[in-house]
Amino acid sequence: MSKHQTVAYIRVSSSQQSTDRQLVNVSYDKEFIEKASAKSTERPQLNAMLEHVREGDEVVVHSMDRLARNTKDLLEIVESLKEKGVSIRFIKENLTFSAGGENSINNLMLTMLGAVAQFERELILERQREGIEAAKQKGLYKGRSASIDRQEIMRDINNGLSVRKTASKHNIAVSSVSRIIKESKNSK
Repeated sequence: MSKHQTVAYIRVSSSQQSTDRQLVNVSYDKEFIEKASAKSTERPQLNAMLEHVREGDEVVVHSMDRLARNTKDLLEIVESLKEKGVSIRFIKENLTFSAGGENSINNLMLTMLGAVAQFERELILERQREGIEAAKQKGLYKGRSASIDRQEIMRDINNGLSVRKTASKHNIAVSSVSRIIKESKNSK
């Protein structure tokens, strides 16, 4: 019979973010580290963790928003773990959901905190959009800086390189090269 494991699931939103602060002072036997946005549906480490855990294991996660993109996902993942006989502990929220153990208060807290986390994410995005719109109206926001060297692209086209090969060389879409050619002709 194998020993029960404590398994950590750690997710950071980008490869530049550190995983160090998420499970400080928490001991675990194995970790699964996801370096992807929660919006992304491709989360191979989450899937690997869900496959790895066995009855009697415990999953520890820093907080609910590190585990799921929205309340529906959160509830489904927690329910899936409980059905496998795996308990899950959220450090930040100080909540544990035990396998086979039904606790109405914890279930209510899970739903409410998950909904609050989702609302908070949506609020941040809404404020960001409003801020960008206000900056655009003031002429302060120009979007991200262009990563395309238009002169070099036109030089390649004028030197006989095909649109497709130019796009491939500069790692951009064929439609971008076509648009640059069209804009160049219109500006003459």
